Amino acid sequence: MAAPAKERLKELAEGRLGPLLLKYSWPALVAMSLNALYAVVDRFYIGHGCGENAMAGLTLVFPIMLLFAAFGVFVGAGHSAALSIKLGAGDRVASEKLLGQLVAFKLAFFFTLPPLIFFNLDTVLGWCGGHGVSPEALNEAKTYLGIVLFSHLFSHLAFGFSAMMRSEGAAIRSMVALVVGFGVNLVLDPILIFGFRMGIAGAAWATNIGMVASCAYALSYYLRGKSVVRLRLGRIRFHRGLLAKPCGIGFAPFLQQLLGAFINVVLPSAFAFWLTDRAEATRQVASLGVFQSVMILVVMPILGAQQGLQPIFGFNWGARNFRRVRETLKLGLVVTSVLCAIACVVQTVPPFPRLVASMFVSRDNPALLELAAHDLTLSNCMLWCIGLNIVMTTFFQSIGHPTTAIVLSTLRQGACLLPIACFLPCVMKDRTFAIWLSMPISDVMCCLMTVVPFVLYYRFLSRVRDRREVAQALTKTS
Repeated sequence: MAAPAKERLKELAEGRLGPLLLKYSWPALVAMSLNALYAVVDRFYIGHGCGENAMAGLTLVFPIMLLFAAFGVFVGAGHSAALSIKLGAGDRVASEKLLGQLVAFKLAFFFTLPPLIFFNLDTVLGWCGGHGVSPEALNEAKTYLGIVLFSHLFSHLAFGFSAMMRSEGAAIRSMVALVVGFGVNLVLDPILIFGFRMGIAGAAWATNIGMVASCAYALSYYLRGKSVVRLRLGRIRFHRGLLAKPCGIGFAPFLQQLLGAFINVVLPSAFAFWLTDRAEATRQVASLGVFQSVMILVVMPILGAQQGLQPIFGFNWGARNFRRVRETLKLGLVVTSVLCAIACVVQTVPPFPRLVASMFVSRDNPALLELAAHDLTLSNCMLWCIGLNIVMTTFFQSIGHPTTAIVLSTLRQGACLLPIACFLPCVMKDRTFAIWLSMPISDVMCCLMTVVPFVLYYRFLSRVRDRREVAQALTKTS
């Protein structure tokens, strides 16, 4: 193994925790933010240049994109966390097999889900609320989705490789892989949307080309031999002995993303169900699109911080350095809570909500602009309290405790938001207000439910003093 690669692994084990977390977090923050900006840049240009119907159309497509992201996270998060643990244990062969298996999963995805959706576009978009919006909005959704479906192979490979780079300590290169694609998309969006007058189709093609560029850069990192873990053709297959752990770890964020997709099917469908006026329903769905865009911007940096925490958690857990794991947990909770508080302020304290909404709504449409600002304020007023759930989900996912991570990851959207969003409109007179109100209620409930596992596990980590005590404590609890 090359000297720089050895130094990266030694740094994970022995480097000063504060600077180390900063070093691994800021590239992940940038990378996740750029991932978010793929969709946000499209919505920015479409919201100002293509109108309300196009924004509503993108909102209908959003849960399908989340479905793709769920499968990507299932593979990428699971394999990257497992890779950190194997590298901490010094198992090179298993590390190479994990990288090859990640590629095999991505290829299997490409030949299943995209074709299935492509040949059932009308049905799928109907499930997402397409039956309740204007025909123009539905046509815009079909145009965008039909173009971007099959390019997601390149997106999945790019983000999968990026996660694996970060797990082996190459955080900067992991970030650059996504910077390349975002830069291409940023340049091409206005050219294709406005210059070639392609509208929403131009946004789709700009996204496609950006995905290919990211994938090419990430693949070149492994082909040039710069990596700690080598990508070998013979390893690109499924390895029976290495399926359970990464799949178990990846199932928690997969389920979280899957619930997110389902929630974003339920919400536009709820507006379509309770509002008989198609024009008003379309406006509410467009406002939901603004909400989604803003949440992508503010939540992705939070999730990026979790990506920075993951290799430190995983490596030191694998190396049985549990005191370091505890200190990382403390610092990660502080950082995540601060980011959540900032995200809450930006969306709820005047005049920020209106300024944020104006990023995606033309001032020529004041009705939609005011509605979107109001909805942002109501839906995110308790966002500051979700940091505990986010960091604890990352913690259990990173140390290979998938069951606990799955439970925590499903609290906010599955156990809280989904039933509340379905129940409140039935008992409140203002149906749309009830739908938006369900979000802050679910944030509070999710935080309270996460307190118990946090206290119990933090006390456990506080009791152990050295590796021998940890090993003995783990033996007793197993």
